Amino acid sequence: MDQILVVDDNLANLKNIQLQISDSYQVLLAKSGAQALQICIQRIPDLILLDVDMPDMDGFETLKRLKENTILKRIPVIFLTANHNIATEVRALQSGVVDFITKPVEKSILLHRLELHLNLSRYQNNLENTVKELEDSIVISFAEIVENRDKGTGDHVQRTRIYVTLLSRELIRQGHFANELNEQELSLITRGALLHDIGKIGVSDTILLKPDRLDDREFAIMKTHTTIGATILRDMYERTPTQHYLYYAIQIAEGHHEKYDGTGYPNGIKGENIPLCSRIMAVADVYDALAADRIYRKAMDPKESYNLIVEGKGTHFDPRIIDAFISIHDEIEMVARRSTGHGVFLGSTS
Repeated sequence: MDQILVVDDNLANLKNIQLQISDSYQVLLAKSGAQALQICIQRIPDLILLDVDMPDMDGFETLKRLKENTILKRIPVIFLTANHNIATEVRALQSGVVDFITKPVEKSILLHRLELHLNLSRYQNNLENTVKELEDSIVISFAEIVENRDKGTGDHVQRTRIYVTLLSRELIRQGHFANELNEQELSLITRGALLHDIGKIGVSDTILLKPDRLDDREFAIMKTHTTIGATILRDMYERTPTQHYLYYAIQIAEGHHEKYDGTGYPNGIKGENIPLCSRIMAVADVYDALAADRIYRKAMDPKESYNLIVEGKGTHFDPRIIDAFISIHDEIEMVARRSTGHGVFLGSTS
């Protein structure tokens, strides 16, 4: 059942609207804009009925706060007011409300407007999800074309994307990087992670498919895939600036071989100067390189792969990300075991 949040400083108005719509919707009530924001953080409603004229924080200020939040800004808001005038209505629509209802509210009109805007919201969300799935399919196919030049890494992009998702969610759960990482950023980062090795398109097959260790000259060429990838993605982002996942894709492509102690490449940056998305990708990328077959060697024993990652804490990798890796390693190993199908993954790392 859809949740409707009703916000009004008048208790009688709240109870009246609740009585009118409670048979059709789950109703949440708030007597102030501040209380409404607290409720939205805890339980995101499907639609908000918001009174304009309230003390302390009026409807316009409450709406402004909602729009500043990357998660809450998508909730459709209908303004309620007893003081109907054209100037207020125009300002309301310009501020981002989807509709405007005059109080006292007539039940049939209210139910009709709620059904209309909930249906529109569902349609828009479904359309956006369909477009996102199509875009992801194209990105995945493009990334796999590049990766499949190296016959040992065909599923690498899919596995590393899952690892990045699992690590990011655990970091959010543990309360790390609260100013940099939330569900919105996680979605963009995991899409960007698909393109982390896109720069390999500029590296010759002779080097990519070499079954032995690369010499110094070859390794220097291989390292350029980071800057080549960042350049390609930067050009893409300039052409399609609404595709915000490319912002993270650029950072990931360029920075996923940087090391926490500053000994990585291409720029030798260290610590938190390395973008967070790149630091997360570094763990996912190295783990998959160890735990799956590559053209130059077979997959390592799972315990050895685990130990090598943990040993890199504070040198190769951000310590907080390694703590997250340790916490969810059983899940990560399960993905690796299921994806690769190698018997070596049947053992335990505990």
